[in-house]
Amino acid sequence: MSVEQVSVNVDELRWFKSSYSGSGGGDCVEVAAGAGAVYVRDSKVTGSEPVLRVGRTEWVAFVTLARG
Repeated sequence: MSVEQVSVNVDELRWFKSSYSGSGGGDCVEVAAGAGAVYVRDSKVTGSEPVLRVGRTEWVAFVTLARG
């Protein structure tokens, strides 16, 4: 499995918040597609905080399972 925590500058990526995230603050996830990987972060923590880098193959498997 290709999942790792990275602390590189990913600010140039275009981040998308989950449509299931509410506007009340709570638990929110953002994802961004990069070259060969998908990045995942807590939407409340932006900037230099670490994010997860997930291989595209693993991301497709995750989304497929999540959709049920």
